[in-house]
Amino acid sequence: MNRNRPRSPVPRALTVLVAVLTVVLAAVTPAAASHSGAPKPTIVLVHGAWADGSSWAKVTQRLQADGYPVRVPPNPLRSLGSDSATIRNFLSTLSGPIVLVAHSYGGAVITNAATGNPNVKALVYVDGFAPAQGETILPLAGADSALAADPTTVFDFVPYPGAPPGDVDLYLKRDVFLTSFASGGPRPEAELLYPSQRPLTFSSGNEPSGTPAYLTIPSWYVLGTGDRIITPSAQEFMATRANATITRIQAGHLGLITKPNPITKVIEQAARATR
Repeated sequence: MNRNRPRSPVPRALTVLVAVLTVVLAAVTPAAASHSGAPKPTIVLVHGAWADGSSWAKVTQRLQADGYPVRVPPNPLRSLGSDSATIRNFLSTLSGPIVLVAHSYGGAVITNAATGNPNVKALVYVDGFAPAQGETILPLAGADSALAADPTTVFDFVPYPGAPPGDVDLYLKRDVFLTSFASGGPRPEAELLYPSQRPLTFSSGNEPSGTPAYLTIPSWYVLGTGDRIITPSAQEFMATRANATITRIQAGHLGLITKPNPITKVIEQAARATR
């Protein structure tokens, strides 16, 4: 064997290359893994009164296109306590982090349903009620709200089976629905939404709320500056009290239908904050 034969430079070059790549990957991989490795949270969308889950259709479509798992459970609109229990039980079947989003009356529901659930990492209110403990919903709409007028001019009262004494289903009158509830969008679209509205019981709007989840869960708030159902000043008060990150958009009460893009953006901001 020739002990004086020079060694090939290739192994040494490979060693240097591997060392360089190791340093580069060590610098890049942790940051990338922290974003791409963690699963995206499940987005749960809760509808409000005089609506159903289809009101979230445009937002759902955008969230799914961005890769988020989305669920839209029905909100029964029977009583604040039982509605909150329905959503609370639904949340208990999900694993992993949850971003809980609600519109209008649904805001009061998630305020109660998320309390004590460690999987709920963020709350997002969209023109929603965010009551404190002991508060009832309808007075929080604001003194200038369309709901604050003479009830006989706002609602159609409809009896329902098994109702407690004095309780009724509340449907919005056609003019209130079209000019206040669905303001800010195309009139033909509002005309289609009016016939399929789902009623809220009178008792639901007058039932005291429990311990609010926003005391322990970070929250975001989308405030419609043209809302005639929950006035902007009423929304500002509740959002500020909840220490929510506020985003204002030029929209009426149905911003989730008329302005889905900025609302989706806020939901995804909340989702990224959980990762």
